[in-house]
Amino acid sequence: MTRRDAIALLAAAPFARAKEAPSAPVSIARCRSYDDLTDILSTSFDQIGGLGRIVKNKTVTIKVNLTGSPGLRFQGKPLGLTHYTHPKMAGATAYLLERARARRVRFVESCWATAGPMEEYLLDSGWNVRMLFGAAKNVEFVNTNGLGKAKKYSRFKVPGGGFIYPAFDLHPAYEDTDVFMSMAKLKNHATCGVTLSMKNCFGITPASIYGDDAGVDEPNESPTKGRAEVCHFGKRGPSKSAPQEIDITTDRHAGYRMPRIVADLAATRPIDVALIDGVETITGGEGPWIRGLQAVKPGVIIAGTNAATTDTVATAVMGYDPRASRGTAPFEHCDNSLRLAEARGVGTTDLKNIEVRGLSIKEALFSFSATDKRG
Repeated sequence: MTRRDAIALLAAAPFARAKEAPSAPVSIARCRSYDDLTDILSTSFDQIGGLGRIVKNKTVTIKVNLTGSPGLRFQGKPLGLTHYTHPKMAGATAYLLERARARRVRFVESCWATAGPMEEYLLDSGWNVRMLFGAAKNVEFVNTNGLGKAKKYSRFKVPGGGFIYPAFDLHPAYEDTDVFMSMAKLKNHATCGVTLSMKNCFGITPASIYGDDAGVDEPNESPTKGRAEVCHFGKRGPSKSAPQEIDITTDRHAGYRMPRIVADLAATRPIDVALIDGVETITGGEGPWIRGLQAVKPGVIIAGTNAATTDTVATAVMGYDPRASRGTAPFEHCDNSLRLAEARGVGTTDLKNIEVRGLSIKEALFSFSATDKRG
């Protein structure tokens, strides 16, 4: 059996492995407004085992979703009402983490086209940074698009060798932590079908290494571009200081590559808490550069301690089959990253094996396919 045959076999494995993959309860809560977050989030966290059990005396690193330039807005709306993490979601979570006695709270993002201070990027995005600092005593912000004040990148090896890369070089903030949280938005994605807690972590890859203007031999610590050439289409490799592709003859289509990178990252830097904001969002894509978006208000928050099971429930709440094959909505033009993550052993995509607490999927259902008008 060739390596490519082995990878293909692994990709097909979710069909048979659903019951073997790990599971964890997932909470679905009704939330109509960002003014009502604290009590609702507290109940959601209690339903998945309680924050104190997870974060007491620990460093918590939270990957937010700030995809695309803050200058790009959909219909002139505040970014947090469409495709960005809402600042009140971040503030309420920081407050609850402080109350649960987390030692330190660190917000991270590989900010679009810059390696400058994350605080400046947040201000440009309309965040009240002072409010967040007031929400918890030990809050910090780190732009992981480059090293910044850190001394060297951390290497994360992919369990089993990886679909695309055998390992990733990431900012050490993703290693120097006890608890890793993905704070995602409930959205479609033009390439990956959905972008939830696992796809959100595609953004942990630094543009200094994986960006279109990354250094050839060493990282470029002043990146100004995205990751299309390296990660989406494989037109060039990451900086040679980082591990290169396993097989450069594999499919260069983004619908093949990106779901596999998402699955590899979910296995490599496991998500301890997945929190998905579906209070207000968009359908049809991940940001205003995609045609046919629509602003919607599903009015839900979804939380869990297993990224694959949480994303599976979220995908079902969006009205899709989480185990759908390529060619079926929302995975019309891509492979299913949820099932690829299941093949990596991240968690199950079988709804029959996932306990849902709070609202049922039926009660929370908001059909994204009915509002998705991608052109």
